[in-house]
Amino acid sequence: MFYSFFKSLVGKDVVVELKNDLSICGTLHSVDQYLNIKLTDISVTDTEKYPHMLSVKNCFIRGSVVRYVQLPADEVDTQLLQDSARKEASAPTR
Repeated sequence: MFYSFFKSLVGKDVVVELKNDLSICGTLHSVDQYLNIKLTDISVTDTEKYPHMLSVKNCFIRGSVVRYVQLPADEVDTQLLQDSARKEASAPTR
């Protein structure tokens, strides 16, 4: 469910917060089934704490290190997400 949702956000600006408290803003370029994320045109929210990230323009983020992904509010169809979650929860388990 989340994989297909993130695929629909390719090309949108997102903020990815990592488990090490680094927050990276960028354009979502791609996402895979493990929720690994590739961002382009990135910037770091706290440049004083992470000055070495100023020269980085693109990055690949392993899905297991992501804490949060902040999405543009106007791009999120909450009704669709709720319907998908209900459908997935009501599906019989194998």
